[in-house]
Amino acid sequence: MPATPHLREAIEPELSLPGWIYRDPEFFEVEMARVIRPAWQIVCHANDITAPGDWRTLDYLGESVIVLRGQDKEIRAFHNVCRHRASRIVAGAAGCAARLTCPYHAWTYGLDGRLIGIPHREDYPGLDSERLGLVPVELENWRGFLFVRLESGGPSVAAMMAPYDVEIAPYRFEALEALGRLTLRPRDVNWKNVADNYSDGLHINVAHPGLTRLFGRSYGIEAADFVDRMVGDLLDKPSANVSERAYQACLPEVEHLPDSHRRRWLYFKLWPNVAFDLYPDQVDFMQFLPVSATETLVREISYALPDDRREMRAARYLNWRINRRVNDEDTVLIRGVQAGMGSSSYSPGPLGESEVCLRSFAKRLRRLIPEARLHRPPPAGWSKVRPG
Repeated sequence: MPATPHLREAIEPELSLPGWIYRDPEFFEVEMARVIRPAWQIVCHANDITAPGDWRTLDYLGESVIVLRGQDKEIRAFHNVCRHRASRIVAGAAGCAARLTCPYHAWTYGLDGRLIGIPHREDYPGLDSERLGLVPVELENWRGFLFVRLESGGPSVAAMMAPYDVEIAPYRFEALEALGRLTLRPRDVNWKNVADNYSDGLHINVAHPGLTRLFGRSYGIEAADFVDRMVGDLLDKPSANVSERAYQACLPEVEHLPDSHRRRWLYFKLWPNVAFDLYPDQVDFMQFLPVSATETLVREISYALPDDRREMRAARYLNWRINRRVNDEDTVLIRGVQAGMGSSSYSPGPLGESEVCLRSFAKRLRRLIPEARLHRPPPAGWSKVRPG
């Protein structure tokens, strides 16, 4: 792609991304078009919608997507928009219905998306109902987790995660069931600050004393083409913290995992904003949904295999206690970074050779949006200027 006139004073690739792109509204709009709309977004697990008519929604970027199971047991995804006057057809995050009826004018759709009911049909001479079904959205079922994307392009989730198939397989993702409820956590930071923090390995021993007590210095990171992998192994030494020590003591044997993973906490972040936390006792997903240049909605829920052992129930509760503290610590950190990004004194800092995940993220973003190489924002309206 030819360089645009304003691409000067470019930042060296060994430096972090510039602060202005974490708070600039115009960059945010470009980012949503080039990064988030073509990216896979997780909606739920197939086991959340087991009966015909069960549905879940995901709202982001001004769009609403509904994922539902049909009478034929197939799972499909559609825009949650009536083809008559654009009303949302369903409201809320979850439900079950034999058919989908628009609350505005009662146009009705089957669970396969076909338009099957039009009140006052005689008002619409020549209407071709075959062409007015719900608009489909691209859907992928990866190991039971259901992903959608608004625009095609780029690899599948399966292809992105292929380097780790062998490691993930023993966790039996397909058999997982929801543990608790979906949680939405608004954060007054740019989504990239949440994503950067998730894959940052250097802050663990500095800012997370609990994880340091659990892992010592075993925490490691690596970056594949579309996935970051982080890992920490639980120490045998009992923690000085009550909850952490209890978790270490009561975590039972998980026989379907290999010995190497029975006391391992494993993390994967899929480009650009979906993450999985794999524990011996449960699996969580976390999603960083952009709202504006300085607002993000963190969407998360835990899943687990059925296990009624008392020790397992205790381990899952203690896991929640430990990670609530970690999340609180991270929230303070990313708010501090977001505030610092607005300072006139800030310029992109050096990325260490070990900061492979941050380097990978920055490289990919700069490739998609070359303006991310600039120290300062281009003149307003730059996103409308054609290259050349």
